[in-house]
Amino acid sequence: MAGVSYYTEEGLQRLKDELHELKTKGRADMSKQIAEARDKGDLSENAEYDAAKDAQGLMEMRIAELGTVIGNARIKKQEDVDLSKVSILSTVKIKNLKNGMEVKYTLVSEKEADLKSGKISYESPIGKGILNKKVGEVAEVVAPAGKMEFEILEITLE
Repeated sequence: MAGVSYYTEEGLQRLKDELHELKTKGRADMSKQIAEARDKGDLSENAEYDAAKDAQGLMEMRIAELGTVIGNARIKKQEDVDLSKVSILSTVKIKNLKNGMEVKYTLVSEKEADLKSGKISYESPIGKGILNKKVGEVAEVVAPAGKMEFEILEITLE
């Protein structure tokens, strides 16, 4: 069973919207595709029917997965964020001690992560490494590229 995950209100609403869409329009469209494929003849040699049934199975798996994720989701509000240490929803400015590069990341859930917009998962190697660190502390992160060290420069809400 999946554990508890923390989401912003917007992130959780996107998951709920996707689940609703799949349960209503998605299931109706899938039933239509299966019916159309079934009408094309012998089911034992009907590739369209097999493909539609496979797609239906994948969609039902996604519906079940979303139901579990939503059931285990907890909303984290910005006013609940403790800025004395790195936590979920905090924006952190970190410095790579090897190359001196500074970056800013906001820690979010895996489903809300988007590197292009500076949002990383608190479950990612960097997210796990900097979680609960305070300004001035150094986090050692073991990533696929090897061991890295990041100094926590700033913790804010953005």
